[in-house]
Amino acid sequence: MSTKNTELKSPVYSSGTKIITFNEPLIMAIVNITPDSFYDGGKFGAADEVLRDVEEKINAGADIVDLGAASSRPGSTIISEAEEWQRLESTLRLIRQTFPKILISVDTWRAGIAEKSADAGADILNDIGGGKLDAKMFATVARLNLPYVLMHIQGTPGTMQQNPFYHSVVSDVLSELRQSVSQLNALGFNKIILDPGFGFGKNLQHNYALLKHLQEFRDTGLPVLAGMSRKGMINQVLGTSPVTALNGTTVLNTLAVLNGASVLRVHDVMEALQVTQLLNLYKKTA
Repeated sequence: MSTKNTELKSPVYSSGTKIITFNEPLIMAIVNITPDSFYDGGKFGAADEVLRDVEEKINAGADIVDLGAASSRPGSTIISEAEEWQRLESTLRLIRQTFPKILISVDTWRAGIAEKSADAGADILNDIGGGKLDAKMFATVARLNLPYVLMHIQGTPGTMQQNPFYHSVVSDVLSELRQSVSQLNALGFNKIILDPGFGFGKNLQHNYALLKHLQEFRDTGLPVLAGMSRKGMINQVLGTSPVTALNGTTVLNTLAVLNGASVLRVHDVMEALQVTQLLNLYKKTA
């Protein structure tokens, strides 16, 4: 039987000297340092432009900034580890120096990039591969002891949308994530945030089933991240594009928080913060 949401205690994770709590949903702001992201690729190239974007998102209410230097959009081309680090290093160090208190997450599936990012000041590791794309990732994560976003993916970014199949998407995804959690726990590591991986090897029906049953992931006792911002699961239904999908994103973020999401990963911080503020009052009202 599932644990009732009201009985769940929100975990508390340490990251160096920082403490991360999940009593209320956190806002993770997407900062892409890539030329080919599906929404804002190439928008912020120079370090000073990225820094302005980060500052705006912090001022808008971001709790975490998530830096990505390698696109993971469907069909994307894999770049080398050297190129990923070349894109990421100076920007990561500059943001760390300029905003010492903000939580910085690095979006990478490579253990080598995770290691270098931790040395450069990253607080959280966000792995779209869930340990499947680099066999060294789990051991590296356990040794670094930084909070880790464990995302589910079927296939690779290049193949994941080629007819994804599940017997039962919620049960299958949850089972695979539980197995990965057990592997990490066996290494003595438990600072895990679950991400069902919306759009990563899922079709439209899969995505909405995961959203509807998101509470089952939260019932594990672990925080849950929902990353649906401006994605195809919105555009396929509404006929919008990534550029015009903000309203749809807000609707799905609202459902995600109602269904147990602990972190919203978004392009648009102010709108996501408004979702959490309104729902916080809604939930507290008798």
